[in-house]
Amino acid sequence: MSEALSNADIVDIVAQENAIMSATKAVSRPQHVITISNPPWSAMDDLMGEEEEVFEEALIPPENFNMVSDYIYRSSFPKKKHFSFLKKLGLKSVLLVSNELWLYLYAGVNEPLSRHRTLILEEYPEQNMKFLEENNIKFLQFGIAGNKEPFVQIPENKISAALAAILDRRNHPMLIHCNKGKHRTGCLIGCMRKLQHWSYTSIFDEYRRFSHPKSRSMDQQFIELFDTRQVWELVDKEHMPKWPTLGDPPI
Repeated sequence: MSEALSNADIVDIVAQENAIMSATKAVSRPQHVITISNPPWSAMDDLMGEEEEVFEEALIPPENFNMVSDYIYRSSFPKKKHFSFLKKLGLKSVLLVSNELWLYLYAGVNEPLSRHRTLILEEYPEQNMKFLEENNIKFLQFGIAGNKEPFVQIPENKISAALAAILDRRNHPMLIHCNKGKHRTGCLIGCMRKLQHWSYTSIFDEYRRFSHPKSRSMDQQFIELFDTRQVWELVDKEHMPKWPTLGDPPI
């Protein structure tokens, strides 16, 4: 079994990756690109094989990756090239705050204009599910109806259920992610910060740091109005994490 990364190792890797991305963006693109020829298919296969080997060996964190609290991490949607890095975290669970899609069911010939709709969860990619299964990682999914402002109409009980899963040490270490690691993840983490008694200034600063340049005022309003009392009704007190800033459940 490979050795898990320490918190210091994770910070160093993320800092190096951010520095590389910043340097890459600073380099201007060439005005003209000349392609001589494509390599033969056999050579192309060799290159693809080498690329996969690099992915397996390199420790590349997903975009927007960061440590939230002890054994809790956040990121954008992980891809295959990120699996080696995630494996080093020793994850026990992945919590996906996914989109939720409307599925329209049309009636038969006798009722051509009649239709019904139901919410379905987005399907998790096969390669991601395979990675979770191979590494004995639990998959937790909480769906949110797709919307320009996704948290306007979402029931708070979904956020409460997700937070109860986060506050269960048996699920740690845990990775929380959505698509970009910005809005859905940002709202969930913002509500978690309320449980940790962070000030609103600190909560919103963190939210905007990850959602920039497309921060949503409705997301921040949702965080501000979120009632944390219902979370404590779902939390297993026996398995709560020992975070110094985590407030005590109401009596």
